Amino acid sequence: MKLSLGIPKGSLQDSTIELFRKAGIHINVGSRSYFPQSDDPELDLILMRPQEIPRYVEQGILDAGITGYDWTVENKAKVVQVCEMQYSKVSRNKCKWVLAVPENSKFKKPQDLKGKHIATELVQTTKSYFKKLGVPVEVEFSWGATEVKPPRLADAIVEVTETGSSLRANRLRIIDTLMETSTILIANKQAWSTKTKRTKMENLRMLLQGTLDAENFVGLKCNVHKVDLDRVVKTLPALHNPTISHLSDDGWYAVETIIAVSEIKIIVPKLKRANASGIVEYPINKIIQ
Repeated sequence: MKLSLGIPKGSLQDSTIELFRKAGIHINVGSRSYFPQSDDPELDLILMRPQEIPRYVEQGILDAGITGYDWTVENKAKVVQVCEMQYSKVSRNKCKWVLAVPENSKFKKPQDLKGKHIATELVQTTKSYFKKLGVPVEVEFSWGATEVKPPRLADAIVEVTETGSSLRANRLRIIDTLMETSTILIANKQAWSTKTKRTKMENLRMLLQGTLDAENFVGLKCNVHKVDLDRVVKTLPALHNPTISHLSDDGWYAVETIIAVSEIKIIVPKLKRANASGIVEYPINKIIQ
C-alpha cells in the first residue's frame, strides 16, 4: 500500500527534495510533471502549492503532506501534525508572519490601522488577528509581490519573512508579529489510524528529523597515549560518553565522539594541547535519538 504524499511546490521545493536526498530518498522532478518519481516504491508523490496541501490532506485526497504550520492554521485543517521540521528556503530558522508598514508612515502599532487596507496572502489569519484586537480593517488577498504595495495599493501588509531583508529593501518596518511558522509533516486522520501508513509516516519522521538534527553535529576522532587519556576525555563534550578503543600500538587509544559544530573551533585546539594526535573531523548524515 503506497503512501500518497504532497511535496511543496515553490520556494520550499528544492530544500525539501535535498532534505529527502540526505535522508536517503532520491526524488526526480520532471520539468513539466507534477508527479515526481522516487527510489522509494512505498511513496506516491505529488507536487502542489503548500497553501493547498492541508486541505487535500484533511479531505483524504492525500495521506500526508509537507507544508507550513501557517497554511494549516489558515485552512483550519483538521489534520494530525506528525512532526515539526525546522527548515525553510534559505535557513534552518522559523519564519514569521509580520505586520509591516512604510518606514516613514505614522503607523506605530496595529491599532493605528483602524479603517485601513491590509494586503496579505494569509487572509483568514489576518482577519482573526485584527478581530481579536477589536480593530476594524479591510483585508485584501494579495496574489504576490506584497512588499511593493504600500503605500499606494495598501496601507500595510502581513507578510512572511525569514530575515526581514526584503521588507527593509522595500522600505517597510515591522510593527507586530502575528505568528511564527515552520515546515511540518501532516497526516490525514484516517491514514494515521491505518497501521501500514502510520508506520511509513513514522519512518519518514525518523529519517527526516535525524537528517536535520545531524546538520548541527560532526564526528570527531583522535589518537591518544594512555598517559594523556583522562585529560583528553575531560576535554570532550559529547552526546554520550566517547567511544574508546585500544590501538595495535601498545599504550595508545582511539577516541571517538560526536559534538556540536559550534564547539569545533574551541575543542580541536584543546585536544591538540592535551597531546591528542591524528585528529579527524567528519560529517554526520543522521542522528537518531
